[in-house]
Amino acid sequence: MPKLPLAFYQRPNVVQIARDLIGKYLFTTIDGVLTGGRIVETEAYAHINDQACHSHLGRYTARTKVMYEAGGVAYTYLIYGRYVLFNIITNEAGKADAVLIRGLEPTEGIPEMLLRRGLTASARNLTGGPGLLTQALGITTKHYGTDLTGDLIWMEDRQEPVHEELIVASPRVGIDYAGSDAALPWRFRLKGSPWTSPAK
Repeated sequence: MPKLPLAFYQRPNVVQIARDLIGKYLFTTIDGVLTGGRIVETEAYAHINDQACHSHLGRYTARTKVMYEAGGVAYTYLIYGRYVLFNIITNEAGKADAVLIRGLEPTEGIPEMLLRRGLTASARNLTGGPGLLTQALGITTKHYGTDLTGDLIWMEDRQEPVHEELIVASPRVGIDYAGSDAALPWRFRLKGSPWTSPAK
């Protein structure tokens, strides 16, 4: 299947992109091993009017600088000194929006994903959370800025349409610091999927 083109990521509406990513496929070939699966949970972060976004009010740091590139590159960073989060930069250069990938239904390379996660059987805790799926896919902070149309990390549209009624919108997770923006319904989940992180 063809990879998602840069034009998909460089559209102006990050909320729509986050919705559109539900049902798409995310793959990696870390150390030459193919792993991946179907995206079932995302969150949108907008550079304008969103206090939860790392680029809010034009914040530009060593960590956030990749957010100001044109959409279609990876934004990875460490939280709690342990978990790596994988975000997709969207919009045109200078308009620093991002989509966090929160949940994945594993379909490819499951034995390798289990090995990376130190598990013996596939269950929700394999890829059902943003810090879990990166470990399973082999994504680290070294992949900061990776071109998402290349051969290391990429996304595909396998023509499996997801009807609107199957996408559940709700507030995002862990952003109480964002004031009233914490209530924005910019978290999207595939209804009924066992691979999403716990409902808020």
